[in-house]
Amino acid sequence: MPVVERVIGILGGMGPLATADLFRRIVEKTPAKRDQDHPRAIIYNNPKIPDRTAFILGYGEDPRPELIKTAKKLEECGADFIIMPCNTAHYFAEDIQRAIRIPLVSMVEETAERIKEMGLRKVGLLATDGTIKGRVYHRALEKRGIEVIVPNDDDQKLVMKGIYEGVKAGNLELGRELILRVAKKLEPLVEGIIAGCTEVSVVLKPEDLSVPLIDPMDVIAEKAVRLALGLEELRAR
Repeated sequence: MPVVERVIGILGGMGPLATADLFRRIVEKTPAKRDQDHPRAIIYNNPKIPDRTAFILGYGEDPRPELIKTAKKLEECGADFIIMPCNTAHYFAEDIQRAIRIPLVSMVEETAERIKEMGLRKVGLLATDGTIKGRVYHRALEKRGIEVIVPNDDDQKLVMKGIYEGVKAGNLELGRELILRVAKKLEPLVEGIIAGCTEVSVVLKPEDLSVPLIDPMDVIAEKAVRLALGLEELRAR
């Protein structure tokens, strides 16, 4: 029986560089020898989605209408499932899923499951204030018995500066310098570190650390390839 390939939908724009980086990773992780071996993908790069952290912290515009509109557009265009290269946006995953018929495959849940499979019991988290205060990763990890360590308040300010004034503003050097500084302080306290923001994924690399770097962008790229090539069952929503 022939394998049925699926179309990947990428709900992007949060930020654009992270969206491009995820697509690159999907291409690189596909076992292809020619163009035709790659899966189809539809990318909706919508940078007009309001800031997720600002809303979670109580002072920004609600991003859900734009998130849902973007997800519906991907569905209308023929995507079989959706992935979302923004960790903080997963705070709204259930709202998005209720509005569409195709599955939204959670980068957060897939990452938490990968950490469980690795046997790690205590991990550091480098993420936005919204991801941390919204307990996006805490919920997924704690239900698997995994402890989460986050930076102190001063170091978290450096992470946010690295994300917003660094990577999102196009200053990758500043972003890497600040984020790596905080990662090095977490390193002795944990068994692994999560690059819990797609901007962190852009500038922090496994060779930077002596403990494993768990990169949700790699996790979801690998999952998307397996689903798209029909190597793994796509669970209904």
